[in-house]
Formats: sequence, structure tokens, C-alpha cells
Amino acid sequence: MNNIFDAHAHYDDKWFNDNRNDLLNIMESKGVCGIVNASVNLQTAETAISFAKKYPFIYATVGFHPENIDDAVPDYLYKMEDLIKNKKVVAIGEIGLDYHWDIPRDKQKKFFEEQLQFSKDVNMPVVIHDREAHGDTMEMLRKHRPQGLVHCFSGSVELMREVVKLGMSISLGGVVTFKNAKHSIEVAKEIPIDRLLLETDAPYMAPVPFRGKQCNSTMIIYTAEKIAQVRNMEVQKLLDITKENAMRLYNIKDIK
Repeated sequence: MNNIFDAHAHYDDKWFNDNRNDLLNIMESKGVCGIVNASVNLQTAETAISFAKKYPFIYATVGFHPENIDDAVPDYLYKMEDLIKNKKVVAIGEIGLDYHWDIPRDKQKKFFEEQLQFSKDVNMPVVIHDREAHGDTMEMLRKHRPQGLVHCFSGSVELMREVVKLGMSISLGGVVTFKNAKHSIEVAKEIPIDRLLLETDAPYMAPVPFRGKQCNSTMIIYTAEKIAQVRNMEVQKLLDITKENAMRLYNIKDIK
């Protein structure tokens, strides 16, 4: 298989400290043509950009994850503006809301809204993190109507349709291979094919049969096989289409 495009991963994560270089050096030989390394603060953004400079197939995002907003300095948007000057930065993210953890919701919303507005000011797509916060996330997206992606989508078919109606895309990962993945399977089957991307969220969310182990971009094939099965299409065709979708969303003009 080829044209494997991982729309969202975290190779800066410490879980990769022992095998990061070995993994990244084999990606192209395993059919991986693109990886977007998502940041969660300025430090990880700088690391993601360093990966993108070293590896032709890696791209970076710049943004503050809701769990990392305490890392933001008062002039953080100016620092983000400087980082996005790098040509391999393709999105603002990951940004959003996470109500699973006890993080003040008003503060989360403030940073989310600021970064949504920033994405529009600089004309870049966003990568959205939405965990147990569907209602407030959608309220923000309806208000600002950004271009971009809701990553690791965990909502219903009805919520997916709302996202698509706003002109956005979603990405699905290893969860579709889990036994209790009813919503994800329904979404995988029903989403318009031109709005679907594939991701790993590596090193997390490894698909079956690797669940609980370190995840990497080569494992997308298991996610692709499951989605292709429920959509009654060839796996390689799905990989081809989702690669093109990722390139379009992230405004990547040329790729191997």
C-alpha cells in the first residue's frame, strides 16, 4: 500500500524518545507519504518544525491544546505568528475544548476563540480538539466558521453532518477498529468521502491488534482496512482519496 497520509500525530511525544529516528527513517519505505505533527504549545511547535525541516514528508501545526493553555505567555499570538512563517507549517492547532479534565472552561473558551480568530486573520486551517465538549465546540465553530479539521472525531453521525455543513472535515483513527466503536463506524460509513481524513494521534490510540501499545503512522493501514470494509471500497482507493483530501485541507501543493 502507498499514499498513506497521517493527518495528525505527535512524534515529539516522549514515548518516541527511544525509537523516534528509527521509525521516521522507515516511513517512506512503508508507504507513508505525509505526516502532520500537531503541536500543543510553542515548545512542541518548534520541535514539530524541526522534524519538518529534517523529513520532507513531515508537516507541522502551531497552537495551544486546551491542556496546555497555562504555558501561554501574554504575547503568545505574536510568537505563533512568527512560527507560522515557516513554509511547512500547515495549520493552527491543535486547539479546542477538553471537558474531561478539570480545566476552567471559561479560560479554555477564551484561548479557543482567540486562536480561531487568529486562524482567520492569517488564513490558515485549524485542527480542532473536542473531548466531551461537543456543544460548546460546535457553538464556537458556528460562530467563527473556520476552515479545517475536527481530529479524532468522537461524535455522532448527526454531529458529523453539522461539521460537514460548516465546510469542515473530520479525521478518524484507530478507534474505528475497537469493539465498542459504534458511532465511529457509523460516521465512517456516512461521511462524504471528500471530507474524510485518516490519522493515528500517535503514539496514542493504536488500532487493533496493537491497542494499548505505541502507535505509529504505518498502523493507519488497519484503520483504512476497517473503513474501506464498511464503505465497500478498495483500501488503496481510500488511501488515495484521503491523501488528496489531506493535501487540499492543509494546502500542500506537492508531495511524493
